[in-house]
Amino acid sequence: MSRSVGWESTFNQIAEVLNQYVERGEQVLLHLVAEESQFTRFNRGRVRQTGQVSDGQLELTLIGSGRVCDRILPFTGDKETDWPLIAAALVEARQELPQLPEDPFLVTPRGAATSREEYPGQILEAAAVPEAILAPLTGTDSAGLYAGGRCIRGYADSLGQLHWFETETFTLDYSLFTADGQAVKEVLAGNYWDAAQYERQIETCRQFLGLMGRSPKAVPRGQYRTYLAPAAVADLLSMFSWGGISEAALRRSGGALRALQQNERQLSPKFHLRENFGRGLVPRFNQWGEVAPTELPLIASGELVNTLISSRTAQEYGLVSNYAVTAEHLRAPEVSPGTLNEADILKQLDTGLYVSNLHYLNWSDQPKGRVTGMTRYACFWVEQGEIVAPIQNLRFDESLYRCFGDCLVDLTQSVVCVPEVGSYEHRALGGAWVPGVLVDEFTYTL
Repeated sequence: MSRSVGWESTFNQIAEVLNQYVERGEQVLLHLVAEESQFTRFNRGRVRQTGQVSDGQLELTLIGSGRVCDRILPFTGDKETDWPLIAAALVEARQELPQLPEDPFLVTPRGAATSREEYPGQILEAAAVPEAILAPLTGTDSAGLYAGGRCIRGYADSLGQLHWFETETFTLDYSLFTADGQAVKEVLAGNYWDAAQYERQIETCRQFLGLMGRSPKAVPRGQYRTYLAPAAVADLLSMFSWGGISEAALRRSGGALRALQQNERQLSPKFHLRENFGRGLVPRFNQWGEVAPTELPLIASGELVNTLISSRTAQEYGLVSNYAVTAEHLRAPEVSPGTLNEADILKQLDTGLYVSNLHYLNWSDQPKGRVTGMTRYACFWVEQGEIVAPIQNLRFDESLYRCFGDCLVDLTQSVVCVPEVGSYEHRALGGAWVPGVLVDEFTYTL
């Protein structure tokens, strides 16, 4: 996409000017979220909605006298337009600040670190999107959303910290449907549009569609050997971010990995999880301008070696921060591969369930790491290494300690990126790099 807005130069100029207005005892922080994106929605072989979005949002934070006050305002990238709004927001925040309660665990920025990361891409030009997306789907009933373009995150503060992250990416979230409305769902994402990869993915979807035309097999409740495809693994991994590996959650006794932390339970020695910012999907800096290490091992050989500790949690409990964000969720998760050759998945599964995706995950017993949810999209019953029939959606209730622990058989030899595709307010960044997982005795309850 063409670059029409000078986001970075304007952001830097405003940060420099704003610092001149900071009064004694005050600190000011700026956070920028911006994008220039092409969105194209399609179904039944036609483009239904398309358009380009150029949008920015700036958050101004004023800290003083142990108190903090925020203002959120639009950011156009034009200094003459943006500066009056920012200056007015600072005045408003300064008036409001004395009315607010003191924050006993207030984190203030430190140091003068700077960073700049830019990841240019080779993605589709807007005019090329319809043909590139729709041609391989000819003859199918399909629907989906393509979103691609430049995403930006910026940070500056009155101490002189300045960080810039810019990446050009796309996500294509789409489904193919059978005549009776069942779906095969796939996601493609990256910095580089690979038409051949997309066509291979479509071909796999067509094969699954053919299999879904068979009569569904009724599977009674019970425990079955199960292959969880990467999208399903990414869904389960997301529960780690929901009160799982947060140090604050663990300290408050609700954390799902509390038993792991206290060596009361173990995960499989084959299971390794780390934060890996080296892939460049998300910025390393957080809301205080702190820069996380490029890699942070979290679970090594099944043992919890680190939790996510924000500076706020560190201050509250007297710990050392590893520069997690306030919510202490995973930002760049990566699960290590195993030894299962992708070509042997069905053979090694033998008889059981092939689960492509999951739906409606929730904790059923958080302190014990139990998760409930449903299978979703193209899921199949497999016998003697051959797909026999699709299944109707099944509810499951299973513990992370069994899935990634006692019952984990193997992980695939390669990992894939399951991207974040949300676009609420702005396009989400990042994703999880995960393998597929073969599990014994996965528990289905309905």
